[in-house]
Formats: sequence, structure tokens, C-alpha cells
Amino acid sequence: MHLVVLGTGIVGTCTGAWLQRDGHQVTFVSPVPPGEACSFGNAGSLSPSACLPVGMPGMWKQVPGWLRDPDGPLAIRPSYLPTVLPWLLRFLRHSSRAEVVRIAGALRGLLAPIFDSYAPLLERAGATALVRRSGCLYVYGSSASARRWQWGMDLRRRLGVDLRDVGEQELAQLEPDLRGRFRFGILAPDNGSTLDPEALVKALHRQCIADGARLVQEAAAGFEQHGDRVRGVRLASGQRIECDGVVVAAGAWSRPLAQALGLRIPLETQRGYHVTVQSSNLGLRHTVMAPEYNLMVNPMAMGLRLAGSVEFAGLRPPPNERRADVLLAKGREMFPHLDSSRYTRWMGHRPCLPDSLPVIGRAPRLANAWLAFGHGHVGMCAGASTGREVAHLVAGRTPQVDLRPFAPDRF
Repeated sequence: MHLVVLGTGIVGTCTGAWLQRDGHQVTFVSPVPPGEACSFGNAGSLSPSACLPVGMPGMWKQVPGWLRDPDGPLAIRPSYLPTVLPWLLRFLRHSSRAEVVRIAGALRGLLAPIFDSYAPLLERAGATALVRRSGCLYVYGSSASARRWQWGMDLRRRLGVDLRDVGEQELAQLEPDLRGRFRFGILAPDNGSTLDPEALVKALHRQCIADGARLVQEAAAGFEQHGDRVRGVRLASGQRIECDGVVVAAGAWSRPLAQALGLRIPLETQRGYHVTVQSSNLGLRHTVMAPEYNLMVNPMAMGLRLAGSVEFAGLRPPPNERRADVLLAKGREMFPHLDSSRYTRWMGHRPCLPDSLPVIGRAPRLANAWLAFGHGHVGMCAGASTGREVAHLVAGRTPQVDLRPFAPDRF
């Protein structure tokens, strides 16, 4: 079959690669070059442990304080508040303990096969060196402060995540640069990361092209349908691509495309920021997550990446560089000896749904249209497993992951 994949981020690219493994002809359609949107700037984590949703029990009590704090982890531009408020209320309804347990179980199923689902794609593309499995350290000022997050960590353990407590002395041995600020840690040894998320996406996409895929660097404007089948994709230029099926994997830009297929999905964009410290003098060997700072730190090929900010402002307004500068200030506080003389800032759009679960599945009432978007904070983690599962659906095979929690019509 000839399948059009809308999107060239990590999810779209992995989906195309898995479809090619089944012998399908693939055409990618995207106005943005491969790996240069949200996939470019993520924290690079490849974490089977990242199964907790964004909305956690009791979070609603913290939101007012975060919004009053200009340096807090959450910001909403005042002009955007009327637009995003219904979505936020829906999001908070999914933060009860029962909902968090349900959502975490679903995400665990999608994230557990991270490395198994990436492996054949990386090997084919000669890109295995871009992924490392060095583990992740969750670090805290003390074991007492770690207890604030204990319920979530215990839930991870119940779902089969391997987590090991690390005392102050061992923590300093594992990561000497953490000495002083942090006295307790939890090691997730099965986690990994990528040295360069942009390079990873581009390497996988180059292999897709080498294997016969085509790239049309243009925006999709809609679809041509006949009965319950999509017969073609209409481009913004007015041209048409005939196809035997379509996969919508356009990240934060997926909502109007899904709507054109008859689905109203509450997709919102969380604007995420990062700072990459190119002059970093640290020698970190693990990805480091510091919940007290709401900060993820990842040593990458291009420098030390600091990420962890959320802003609601929509797709159009320019970045608020203050949000990135806050991350740098937190990094300097965590690592007083950090050389931050050279750094870059970035902002991108995370595609998020109110229950922190992506949409993965066939579009209702259509026989040959599939959806794969809304991965929020776990796009890099779940890109390859999502692609694998979409390929199973297209082929009519039983998925390896229970996809019912990700159903496109659940809203």
C-alpha cells in the first residue's frame, strides 16, 4: 500500500520506518524539515520509568501559586486563559488517584518496549551510537524531601519499574557534580537517553528515504474521501497526493487534520523551553531529574541540556525568553560550579491531551486513516513503540500494546 504519513518528527518518522518494514510505500508530508520541530528540542530522555501523567493528585492546590510566581514551572499568557481554561479543568479532572493509576498503567505498557522498538530502526539506520542506556537519577535534597514524591515512585514500582534508593555517599560516587546540593537519589537503571534527538530523527528519516520513501515539504490542507476511505491528501498548494491510507502524526498541528477526518480531539500545545549550555564543564554520566527544581538535565553531544518549563500561549506568539532563562538560573543553582558562559535557548510545542495519553488508533468510521499524536512529554520515549503499533494496526495484526486507553474516540 501507499501510505501518506503527515509529520516528520520522531513519531511520524518512526511510523514511516515501521510501515516500510512491512513493505509499504511511504510518502512523508510536512512543512517542517525532519526533526526540526518539537523533536529537536526535547530533553532526550528514553525512559521506561516516565509513566506518570503530568497531572498528579493534589496538583490543583499548587496551580494558583505557580501562576503567581513569574519563575514558576507553569505560565499562562493572560490573553490565552479563556481559550485554555476548559482544557485545564478537564486536565485536572484526570489527576485523581484512580485516574493517575489508570493512566500510568497505560503509559507503562507503551514505554516498557522503548529499546526493543527502537533497536531495529537504529540498526538499519546505523544510528545505535546515538542512544545510550546509562540510567536516570532522580535526585533530592534529602530522603525526607523525597517522600513528597513517594506515592508516584511507589506506583512506578508497582508497575514493574526498577528503582533503587541511593544514599548520599553513593550518589556522590555516581555523580560527583551532584555533591553538596543533593543527599538522596533514586536510580532508574533501565532508563536511557539520546545524545542528540535531532540527529536521531534525521538519521532514521534519511534511512527511510534511502529505503524508497518520499518527502513532500509542504503543509497538508485536507483529505479527499470516498465512503469510508481516504483516497488522497490535499496540499496547501492545491496539489493532491493519491494514497491507499493516511497516518496523522503532525504533533501540535494535528487537531485540524483530525477534525477533517471527522474527529474533535482536545489537543492543546504546551510550549516547552530548553537551554543547552555549550560551555558546560560538568561530567555527568546519567540523565538527572530534580523534582524540587522541576528540571531535567541531560548531557548531550552539543552540551548540557536543561529542560522542564510549561507555558500555555498557543501556536502563534513568539517565545518568552524569560522562561528559558529561569531554567538556566535553576541549573546554576543546582551546579554552582557550572560554566554557563555559552548557551542557546529554544522553544517548541508539545502536543498534549488532557489525560496525558496520546491518541493511537484508527479513525472511527474510516477504514484507512490512523492517528498517532498527542504524546506530550514522552514523544521521544514513545515514538518507536507508537510507530510499531500503528504498523500492526495497518496490517491488521493484534497490537503488542493494549491500545484501548489511547483510542481516538475516547473523548
